Amino acid sequence: MWEPWLARVLLLAALAVGAAIRIWLSLNDDGIYWPDEIYQSLEPAHRLAFGYGLVAWEFVKGARSWFLPGVLAGVLKISALFGADSPRQYLYPTRILFSALSILAAWGSYRLARVYRTPFLPAALAGTLCALAAPAIYFAPRAMSENASAPAVVWGLALTLDTKSRRWERAIGASLLAVAVLLRLQNAVFCLGALAILASRRDWNMVGEASAVLGAWAFLGGLLDRLTWGGWFHSSLAYLTFNLAQGGAAQWGVAEFSYYARVLWNSMPPVSLLLLLLLPLSAIRAQGTWLTVAAFFLLHSCIPHKEMRFLLPALPVLFSLGGIGASVVTEQLSPFGASLVCAATAAVAGLSAARFHRLKFGDLGQYESLRPNASAYDDFGDLNRLLIAAHRLPDLCGLKVEAVHLAWTGGYTYLHRNVPLYPHTGPPRTSMFYNYVLSVQGSGGWPVTEAAGPFVLLRMPWAKCSPDPDYSSRLP
Repeated sequence: MWEPWLARVLLLAALAVGAAIRIWLSLNDDGIYWPDEIYQSLEPAHRLAFGYGLVAWEFVKGARSWFLPGVLAGVLKISALFGADSPRQYLYPTRILFSALSILAAWGSYRLARVYRTPFLPAALAGTLCALAAPAIYFAPRAMSENASAPAVVWGLALTLDTKSRRWERAIGASLLAVAVLLRLQNAVFCLGALAILASRRDWNMVGEASAVLGAWAFLGGLLDRLTWGGWFHSSLAYLTFNLAQGGAAQWGVAEFSYYARVLWNSMPPVSLLLLLLLPLSAIRAQGTWLTVAAFFLLHSCIPHKEMRFLLPALPVLFSLGGIGASVVTEQLSPFGASLVCAATAAVAGLSAARFHRLKFGDLGQYESLRPNASAYDDFGDLNRLLIAAHRLPDLCGLKVEAVHLAWTGGYTYLHRNVPLYPHTGPPRTSMFYNYVLSVQGSGGWPVTEAAGPFVLLRMPWAKCSPDPDYSSRLP
């Protein structure tokens, strides 16, 4: 039949185009969406791999698991073993790795749709939407736990819920769901949803198998905390205490209940309209998964502090449900009508990909009251490129970043030199604790070593720095 052949061509083409865009983005965007993509992943990984790095509050209080930084530290170490001695040589592989995970998630959208006996072409459309949707492209190279957990969630559900899966495949599926929880605690919703779906089928053997695997991984996660933080499940308890009991996350902003619906619409209007039409239909055939995704959205909508990245683990599943909904429509139409629906869906995905570079922070629900019309791409990229330039300076013995708060820089991940790195509130220039300053154009006073955009790297007149006995690597 022509349908499986066309579906394969469409899916492979979408994955190839999506991968090409993501690789280009990985090689050309040095910006930061939010500090967490550095200081909850790459910076602690750098500290673990090379012995130095800035320490965010989460890694002071133990509110994050060392699982993701530990994996990334392995990537950095392997890069170093292969001769990587500059930031670019491990930043590019890391970004491309996260981009590959994003493409794997898109393939998982197709796979999960097929679990619900969705025909080949609508299932391929699910993967196409996930590969080419503008926000999925934007977030792909960023080293965030939400990104890393997205393929684990969708493939975990696909392997766990497939009635044709063999026991070892179901074990891998449950393990992926557990890994998703290690990466981001809120993903436990998908574990509970998978168990509920299996229970609704009254397949108690599969419920028992999945529960045993999840329990084993929970033990390993608790043991990791015990070994790294000194207490069982310390990171989860500290995280919940800070966010629920103390309401600590609210200091970074709160948003209305409808925030997520709004930012999905703003970041990909045609795709969101398509999902709005198809998602109700998917509940006919995938009620359990539909309810699980709805519970995930409801949970996040009820939490005051909201960011679009928190939805990333659910997006591949959401697109999969869109493909399932499309199959309900196409089966009621003539072959010509079904072809039109599929062509329109593919066109919507392609349009979103074509407009990916027009995203603004306001479209993504970030910095809405400060600079909503600023491009979301390469934000502070010029500054991070100057950090990489500072890495190459043979006489560098200390650096002060006066231009911005250190949290909006790439830290030692981009500097990769074991010298003091001071914030804008650090010692004055006359202290002689550093011999270079990263400032803004026109700050004057000292020779400009290098410039990028509005930022400059200034050299102080002394060749050696005085030791600073009070230097702290704590991120202010």
